[in-house]
Amino acid sequence: MLLVHGAFADGSMWSGVIAELQAAGIEVIAPANPLRSLGYDARYIAGVASEIDGPVMLAGHSYGGAVITAAGSMAGNIVGLVYVTAFALEKGESALDICDRFPSGHLLSALRPATFPDLNGDPAVELYVNRELFPQIFAADLPHLAAAAAAAAQRPITAAAFAAKSPSAAWKTTPSWYLIATADQLIPPEAQHFMAHRAGAHTAEVRASHAIALTQPVVVAEQIAAAAHAHSKA
Repeated sequence: MLLVHGAFADGSMWSGVIAELQAAGIEVIAPANPLRSLGYDARYIAGVASEIDGPVMLAGHSYGGAVITAAGSMAGNIVGLVYVTAFALEKGESALDICDRFPSGHLLSALRPATFPDLNGDPAVELYVNRELFPQIFAADLPHLAAAAAAAAQRPITAAAFAAKSPSAAWKTTPSWYLIATADQLIPPEAQHFMAHRAGAHTAEVRASHAIALTQPVVVAEQIAAAAHAHSKA
């Protein structure tokens, strides 16, 4: 099982989920998602999966869902996709397209751009969530001090990655599961329902914020374990 984090977070967000999965006897890796471009990020995750001898399931949170949607078509051993309040994109669709289609989310209004030099030394733009807004809209059900620490440690995503069109939609050919966070203020529940239904995903719901992996690790682990067990019985 590969756990792919999204924007404004890192692999540590899965720590509670990892503990639950390991206790259930499920092997798990949570690689660092580069957050530099959708194509590069997907190829990186597909490369990690390809190094594993045997079938691999991918679980993605937030933008990590966009990554597994593309990566799932790049590695030959991917057998399932688990979306955790994540972007399950159609081919030719971006995370930004979903935000525009479902404007009740607060992600776009909370973004703070910053300029950085790319590999060629040219100026590029990456995006953070406004630190003052982060506790409320990203992790409303996390203790405030923990949410503030997460805001300070957030990893940015490039604007280009956020706007990139998905090169494929692996959920069309690979079984999928979707865990909807009904109190998510970044990816609104109606957007999650739309993507889960479109993908034909096995769907469950829990009242949680966008930081569901931190605040509801048992529920997230149970959904991922259910997907793994469904594959093992197939």
